[in-house]
Amino acid sequence: MWVPETSSSSGSLRARVHNVSREAVFIDDGNAVDHGDEAVAATPTLAEELVSFRAPSSAEAEQYRTLRHAIERLHRDSGLQVFGVTSAQPGEGKTVTTLNLAGSLAQAAEARILVVCADFHRAAATEYLGLAGERSGGLAEAIINDDLALSHVVRRLDALNISVLLAGRVQAPPYELLASPRLEKLFADARRLYDYVLVDTPPVLPLADCRLLTRSVDGFIVVVAARKTPRKLLGEALNQLDPAKVLGLVFNGDDRPLAPYYGYYSSQPSRPRRKT
Repeated sequence: MWVPETSSSSGSLRARVHNVSREAVFIDDGNAVDHGDEAVAATPTLAEELVSFRAPSSAEAEQYRTLRHAIERLHRDSGLQVFGVTSAQPGEGKTVTTLNLAGSLAQAAEARILVVCADFHRAAATEYLGLAGERSGGLAEAIINDDLALSHVVRRLDALNISVLLAGRVQAPPYELLASPRLEKLFADARRLYDYVLVDTPPVLPLADCRLLTRSVDGFIVVVAARKTPRKLLGEALNQLDPAKVLGLVFNGDDRPLAPYYGYYSSQPSRPRRKT
């Protein structure tokens, strides 16, 4: 469920960890669009965790639609367009959240959605999307080579109604890549070409990389692993980010019983969940 920004509940993890009231969502784990010069990739083999693509009528996917609704509202009311998805530490589900949010947004046929894989240390999105064998250029190459336009390195996944910018072959220190002024130009192009840009960022605490993306994103969605992320670490991570750019928290892996009306949706077998 989505907790409104004006919520004053003091019993939530959100309220106990920090004093700034933010929003949180709890998750258990027709017109053609012209995509220009984007390369069109073959239909990928998706990981089971990507319920927004694989089982869009499921109760799990419906919870991602709650997050979608919040993002669409921020886009409509505040003009936000580029969303970073991060976490305090690795293994909390930020990549799965990024891709499932993209899948939920992509259910609007006219939506133009780009997923950017900006975690150069662990490009897990390629595995979840079944694109691990891709050897062509990505974000790293586009940063280094000024002659590579965004359209030259973006992959269009028509079957999923999304476009993806993979991390690419990292041949320079990740910090230097993300600190490059060239990155700003690429994000400016992305803003022009897409309605929503979802950036799978590095986690906050082990690295300084995520903080470099503050200038490029309109706001951060912080993923928290329910009953796993220590409150102290979450507090430290939030202190590292610009408070004005923290849009809300996603509690991932929350297994509280769903309300009875979720029985309307087809049940899904439990699946092992990978975290990244």
